[in-house]
Amino acid sequence: MSRFLSLYGERLAAACVTHFIYVIVSVSIAFVIALLLGILLSRVPRLAGLVIPLMSVFQTIPGIVFIGILFLYLGMKPLTVIIALSIYAVFPILKNTYVGLVEVPAECIEAAKGCGMSPVQTLVRVEIPLALPSIISGLRMSTVYTVSWAVLTAMIGLGGLGELIYAGVSSNNNALILAGAIPAALMAVMFSQAIDLMRKLLIPKQIRRDIK
Repeated sequence: MSRFLSLYGERLAAACVTHFIYVIVSVSIAFVIALLLGILLSRVPRLAGLVIPLMSVFQTIPGIVFIGILFLYLGMKPLTVIIALSIYAVFPILKNTYVGLVEVPAECIEAAKGCGMSPVQTLVRVEIPLALPSIISGLRMSTVYTVSWAVLTAMIGLGGLGELIYAGVSSNNNALILAGAIPAALMAVMFSQAIDLMRKLLIPKQIRRDIK
């Protein structure tokens, strides 16, 4: 182990940092886009009937194909990876945001209107808090997926933990493969646990109890 770390320690640390940054930036961008688009679609159900199935079909395109297409137009830049991962990360959050908002009980919205709340106040103070469990579930799903999708960035030479995995496969070096795969798995677990903690902090106990 000490020999492996002396040989690949710096490379492993750099790969972990790069992978982490790709995930954080991509999911953050995707979250903002998905939240805004989810709110819009919840107000225009007919549009949702077109957009959500279309994005679902788009999700079936292999990640490496999409990254490859972007690479042809944008070149070997971190922006290529960020755009690709952000687009893929949007759908789970968007779908859960939309579902969470449209499933808010109508009586809660009517009660908010009866209290004199404006549509924006109703959205911010009633609808989003009630839809939060669904939104956060989508965020967790998207984040875990993005950790695995980010492995593909190594295919165009932009680092991340996939670089170690592909190098290990090419050289038949199992230690390198594990050095990339194990941190990626741990990172996915870490993000999942962090989002679960955020869920507990943001969602009142009564709501958490009601959705169990």
